[in-house]
Amino acid sequence: MEEIINGVPQTEEKETRKSTVLNASIDPKDFDWDAFEGGDIYGADKSEIQAAYDKTLSKVVENEVAEGEVVSVNKREVVVTIGGKSEGAIPVSEFRYDPDLKVGDKVEVFVENAEDKKGQLVLSHRKARALKSWDRVNEAFEKDEIVKGFVKTRTKGGMIVDVFGIEAFLPGSQIDIKPIRDYDQFVNQTIDFKIVKINQEFRNVVVSHKALLEAEQEAKRAELIGKLEKGQILEGVVKNITNYGVFVDLGGVDGLIHITDLSWGRINHPEEVVSLDQQIKVVVLDFNEQQKRIALGLKQLTPHPWEKLDENLKVGDKVTGKVILIADYGAFIEIEPGVEGLVHVSEMSWSPRLHSAQEFLKVGDVVDAQILAIDREARKISLGLKQLTENPWENIRDKYPVGSQHKATVRNTTNFGVFAELEDGVEGLVHISDLSWNKIKHPSEVVSAGDIIDVQILDFDEANHKLSLGHKQLTPNPWDEIEAKFPVGSTVKGVVASTTDKGANITLDGETEGFAFNRELVKEDGKQAVAGEELEFKVVELRRSTRRILVSHLRTYAEVKEKAAAAEAENTKKAVKKVNSNVEKTTLGDIDALAALKAKLESAE
Repeated sequence: MEEIINGVPQTEEKETRKSTVLNASIDPKDFDWDAFEGGDIYGADKSEIQAAYDKTLSKVVENEVAEGEVVSVNKREVVVTIGGKSEGAIPVSEFRYDPDLKVGDKVEVFVENAEDKKGQLVLSHRKARALKSWDRVNEAFEKDEIVKGFVKTRTKGGMIVDVFGIEAFLPGSQIDIKPIRDYDQFVNQTIDFKIVKINQEFRNVVVSHKALLEAEQEAKRAELIGKLEKGQILEGVVKNITNYGVFVDLGGVDGLIHITDLSWGRINHPEEVVSLDQQIKVVVLDFNEQQKRIALGLKQLTPHPWEKLDENLKVGDKVTGKVILIADYGAFIEIEPGVEGLVHVSEMSWSPRLHSAQEFLKVGDVVDAQILAIDREARKISLGLKQLTENPWENIRDKYPVGSQHKATVRNTTNFGVFAELEDGVEGLVHISDLSWNKIKHPSEVVSAGDIIDVQILDFDEANHKLSLGHKQLTPNPWDEIEAKFPVGSTVKGVVASTTDKGANITLDGETEGFAFNRELVKEDGKQAVAGEELEFKVVELRRSTRRILVSHLRTYAEVKEKAAAAEAENTKKAVKKVNSNVEKTTLGDIDALAALKAKLESAE
């Protein structure tokens, strides 16, 4: 009879139990159901089995760092297992510094939670790195180790680099040996660095990639310099261009081509010859093993231009060239690439007024010149420009005879006179004394630069190309009129214009100026004449050399008195003489009569 328990046939229950274990690792027929139901399925070996299983697993402790193994990597996360007990997912961004991460790699993780709601570990690789990073940074610094860092972002003056989880600073000057034109190319890159500075107080770290490159370059430089020879031709790449030259990368080692060794001709900047990243051939000019400097040349790979210069070129030949450099003393003209000639300022124009080359030429001008001297050994050429134009001084006396009158342009004024140009290359001096009949302190009182004035040729100095000119000679001498108008001894009315320590300036006839000394200004009443008074003056002296009229008021009345006194004296003299003459003719009787008359007169008184 079929046993029924709780309304369920037991035969059916056994069949059901048998069907649930069909996928077991042992045959259901051999399974001990009684032991399973009694809870003793493991038998005596249960404790041993449990111990063996526990041995395969390490304990997971929260808030501690443990070593884990990467079991999978995708774009979003990295799955890490710890001892095979459980797995945790970590954002892939925490591993940006290590782009080569792969399954099987051992990584350190910080256990934040042993099990979340899904039964997974909550892990952080960033926190694990942070806990040990400072010790690692100091250890790497002390041992001078090379570390890997992830360039996170660009900042002012450099870059921010993740090193062992710490944000370190990479100065812009420590990124590379050569100047960096694009900093952004290093962002999100993992690069090798050396820790060069640590501030323990503020926990600041400074790293350098350049230090690694310099060490590598130093080794290459030492190896290369050991093989160098003067005159050796090498290939390199233009690495940097400065005002003074070009740095060429010879394969990890730099050499310098000075600007003077770039081209046989003059250049203003190396960029006229080479460009960045250009591959060029250079020749080794010199090197210094101690200072580790390599001097290179580019122009030396081509023949010197003087070697190709026309052998038939001689003194007197006409050449055409371009002005490439101007100095105060002259200009350099390139007649062939790399072949220059000097035009001295004195050979530019027949005009004596040219004192600086900048007044006549400018850089870039194309001019014709004549060869004055050529020295092939010294590689020097002297050129002249004025020789290709007519010399205006050759027939100067025929064109400008002494006494002839001409128009001239005032070029400049000086304290001693005026330089006036008759034509291009012909210039003369009008001395200040020949500029005006009146006395002047400076030529600018009469003329200004650019004025056109009439001049008269006074004298020549052909040897020195100098002319003496006169301007006042073409106008009447006002002193001829003054001498006629105010002859010495004449009396004229004048006004005391102004006084000085020695005398006063007197305006005669409203326009001509004279001068009277203080002693000549005493009036008839004994007082001194003052400014503004109108008086009569006598012309005492005319000084043509100094253009001065000396007058006197005193003499206008003093001489009248002197004449009157002289006339009276003369009359008295005549009367005495007459009396004496009469006395000689008088008789004794007359004398007695006179004596009686005298007595009578005295008694009457």
